[in-house]
Amino acid sequence: MKHFLLILVIMLLGTSVYAATLEEKVVEHTMKNGMKLLMVERHTSPTVSAWIRFRVGSVDERSDERGIAHLLEHMLFKGTTTLGTRDYAAEKPLLDRIESVAQVLMAEKAKGSRSDAGKITELEKQLVGLEADASKYVIKDEFFELYSKNGGTGYNAFTSRDGTTYLISLPSNKLELWAAIESDRLQNAVLREFYTERSVVMEERRRSYDADPESKLWETFVASSFLAHSYGQPTIGWMSDIENLTRSKAEQFFHSYYAPNNAIVAIVGDIDTAATIALVERYFSGIKPGKVPPPVTTQEPKQAGERRIELVAEAEPTVIMGFHKPAINSPDDYVFDVISMILGNGRTSRFYKKLVIEKQIATDIGVFDAPGHRYPNLFIVSATPRAPHAVREIEDAIQTELDLLKTTPVAERDLQRILNKIEYEEARRMGTNGGLARNLTEYEATSGSWRYMAEHRGKIAKVTQADIMRVASTYFTGENRTVGFITKKGGDK
Repeated sequence: MKHFLLILVIMLLGTSVYAATLEEKVVEHTMKNGMKLLMVERHTSPTVSAWIRFRVGSVDERSDERGIAHLLEHMLFKGTTTLGTRDYAAEKPLLDRIESVAQVLMAEKAKGSRSDAGKITELEKQLVGLEADASKYVIKDEFFELYSKNGGTGYNAFTSRDGTTYLISLPSNKLELWAAIESDRLQNAVLREFYTERSVVMEERRRSYDADPESKLWETFVASSFLAHSYGQPTIGWMSDIENLTRSKAEQFFHSYYAPNNAIVAIVGDIDTAATIALVERYFSGIKPGKVPPPVTTQEPKQAGERRIELVAEAEPTVIMGFHKPAINSPDDYVFDVISMILGNGRTSRFYKKLVIEKQIATDIGVFDAPGHRYPNLFIVSATPRAPHAVREIEDAIQTELDLLKTTPVAERDLQRILNKIEYEEARRMGTNGGLARNLTEYEATSGSWRYMAEHRGKIAKVTQADIMRVASTYFTGENRTVGFITKKGGDK
């Protein structure tokens, strides 16, 4: 299954009844400036969840922008011309001087061996001093404090290859506060403390990626799987990418793409849809459209042989196996959803029963697709060997189960069990306003329509034994396989 399982509206409803119910409950409204608004009234509690999804992620970055979407996620918590500052009129000249010095500093560093070490030291000293002066005007976390004082919870954001999302849950009578804050941020964001925050992201990269063997393996595995397509670049960016990001570049990216015509807003909870439309129109309709990110036209060349990535580290052995597969709207993607359920969903799945319980050669095993969904991606199996079993033994056992799907039809009762499991899992995750808001924005952005949710189970129900055998035979081949693994120095492979 995908990272985010679909969320249904009423537990145990049949497919046709569910689809009708969902389509009846979701109210769509598209503003003249292109902003898409999706609303669901749910009056079970006096709360509301509001999610804004921008259709721009790390996959949309040019080579000189890598890491900028993730850094912008950090920066957009810093405030606006009126929030997060004690005196913007006094602060702005300092921000302009900071950017001027930073640009000169980076240009000098870019000279490499021809750079002037003394000049670099002096410029770095100037930059630190200017940032200290500017910090006197900063009011930390004013967005968070405003939301918190008004009952807001779960205030957060996340960036992926496919997009960037900002979210909050709050009392329904505070929805206008959300509209005021978020429309202000969209129009008047100030990327203050940029170079300080860039250093924070660089430290995040050192700690969470460079110094963590499993994260380092994953990053290398994805980069090796995509030689041409930008899905191969890490969302956080490579260290040299982050080091060369500037506030000017981030502002240009923000003003180009963080615009209403690239935004999907989902508001779920104790609302009146007509009043909500009027509220959102009042606060957001005056914002001008921006540029639409151009589609990624680079296609990943067909893999013509197995790729193997070994990371030698003082860490527990791990193996990741991936196969290229189509994007979310492809008919074969629904077949992969069924295969994921057969192989990797829970303790009754084939992988868990065979490798963890019966053979006891793995401590855990998981199946998922990544690193995004808008473009062709990877079907991935990740497992941890149980000592003293080696990576190669796990790898062979995984491939054996994959090969079995090519030649042995899946029992009809197992396909029905999968349908029941999907229905249960989807319904179980419908409980929160935020969960539904997430899926509305996610599927609208990645598949082109939130209706993917209503249609999903019906498409799954049409998957046949022959489909599974065909897809397994087509994609689970040696030449389409990439394997990444961690071994200890001197350990068995």
